[in-house]
Amino acid sequence: QVQLVESGGGLVQPGGSLRLSCTASGFRLDYYTIGWFRQAPGKEREGVSCISDKDNNTYYTDSVKGRFTISRDNAKDTVYLEMNSLKPEDTAVYYCAETYYSDHRVNRYDNWGQGTQVTVSS
Repeated sequence: QVQLVESGGGLVQPGGSLRLSCTASGFRLDYYTIGWFRQAPGKEREGVSCISDKDNNTYYTDSVKGRFTISRDNAKDTVYLEMNSLKPEDTAVYYCAETYYSDHRVNRYDNWGQGTQVTVSS
């Protein structure tokens, strides 16, 4: 079965850090751009970051630049999202997905994981 599985979410205080993992099952991540997305209650799903397969080019939405870092370990079929200096507005369910394209737009992605909850609160 081809799927992506997210992990690493949780409750953290403002200013804290979390590392999310997105691991592939049933296929190799090598040939795909992997994206991280988030959806807060009552809001549309938005692209947070992505990393391409060809040259590890990265994209970050403006609100997370300088705080989040995306990386990939193809040997482990895993993509990570290191999140630092977390803010309450980062609270959302975080999802990963894959695409053949070097693109950060939501509608370009397939094979969505089940999501992991990130809550930033004191």
